[in-house]
Amino acid sequence: MLHDEFQYYINNQDKLVNDYNGKYIVIKDQKVFGAYETEIEAYIEAKKEFELGTFLIQKCEPGEDAFTAVFYSRRPVFNQ
Repeated sequence: MLHDEFQYYINNQDKLVNDYNGKYIVIKDQKVFGAYETEIEAYIEAKKEFELGTFLIQKCEPGEDAFTAVFYSRRPVFNQ
């Protein structure tokens, strides 16, 4: 559902970092609607204006690490 907003961030990351580096930005309809110091502040302000699930909050930082998460899981192995 938020694919377009996330793609907007990726496509415009360099410009957005230039304008909002280190801030949490609210993206809706492929536009930045605000920049905030904390993720909580961004969430509180965004939910005043928009329905939950219709906006993206993204920390604005350079590089792929800004939007990439890696999760590791240990799979238990049981003797049969």
